[in-house]
Amino acid sequence: MKSICVFCGSSDAVHQEYKDAAFQTGVILAKNGIRVVYGGGKTGLMGAVADGALSSGGEVTGVIIPSMNTASLAHIGLTKMEVTPEMRSRKARMHELSDGFIALPGGFGTWDELFETVTWAQTGEHEKPVGLLNVRNYYTPLLAAIDHAVAEGFVFAEHRQAIAFEAEPMKLLESMRKYEHPHDAVKRWMKEE
Repeated sequence: MKSICVFCGSSDAVHQEYKDAAFQTGVILAKNGIRVVYGGGKTGLMGAVADGALSSGGEVTGVIIPSMNTASLAHIGLTKMEVTPEMRSRKARMHELSDGFIALPGGFGTWDELFETVTWAQTGEHEKPVGLLNVRNYYTPLLAAIDHAVAEGFVFAEHRQAIAFEAEPMKLLESMRKYEHPHDAVKRWMKEE
């Protein structure tokens, strides 16, 4: 993986541990020679992950929409900033630039990006690894919901197992490097067999 897209929250009103984990994620990606692709913001976890990567000499590409490309929201110190017309093209561009995806804690926007990415993997539109950084057990309830969906027959176990869950950034990166796309599950899901 040469480039990882990081989905995460932009709120500053969150526990410091979340921001620290985002900064550390940026540091680890940079030290492993992995470019960070993200939404281009300077606040919350978004700013922290970019700052972490930049502080370690990493490359950071932001992808932002015009309404968010303002002095109060946009990070001005990035390696590169791309502006797309709207949210759909923004997400598509981040996918295009990335070899894998990490979701740090966040809200509706983060979840939207995460679930779209997982759905695209489920339907075979990409074969890139997806990981969740489970800081402060933030994603533990989501994991329980996904496991419930597996038990109820709405999600294949292989698709659940394809999502890496770790509490530490380096362990998450290691798990993502071991990713094997569930080709057989995709075929079953798409009823190709």
